[in-house]
Amino acid sequence: MEVTFTKIPGRRYVMTVVREHGPELAPRQGPGYHDHLPHDAVHFLVEAEARLAGGVFGRVAAGHNNLFWPADPVARQRQARRERKWKPGQQEQADMGRSEALASVCQPLWEFRAGLRGELPPWFSRIEPGTLESPLVESILARLGEFAAGWRPLPEHRGLTLAWPVPPRPAARPKKAARTTATHRRAGAPHSFT
Repeated sequence: MEVTFTKIPGRRYVMTVVREHGPELAPRQGPGYHDHLPHDAVHFLVEAEARLAGGVFGRVAAGHNNLFWPADPVARQRQARRERKWKPGQQEQADMGRSEALASVCQPLWEFRAGLRGELPPWFSRIEPGTLESPLVESILARLGEFAAGWRPLPEHRGLTLAWPVPPRPAARPKKAARTTATHRRAGAPHSFT
């Protein structure tokens, strides 16, 4: 799968996906414009480096829609019916949580190190010591820096294409009578990123 992030007028960006599984997807305007790191590009890079097959982009690569919708209206209806039946499993939920946690830490940390912010958010003091220096965080920060170096000077109507490196996780077969309970981390609890 390849995802292209394209700058458009008005400090906005559009994402275009070309994938092997699932119907062709319509381009989607992304939220959270940033001169250096658009919000969805941060998630793509975090999920790619952490190899989160159950994150937003791993799910899209596997054939799910997530943030996107099929380009063809008939395919959109068929896919909507399939999506209503699909429930993410524990691993997908864990991958989404890890994506959010890593993105929420790595973007401000990259901005701080790049001199774009004077201090880290106050909640950084609750992160376990040594966590921010993990090899995974460092590799994500390097990828964010590479993307930002290419994104910042791009003129409008030009884009950067990123290749998704994680093979899709095989679809789980639904269990008929089994029920699972999701466990959620207490708000504000420290995360480990190793």
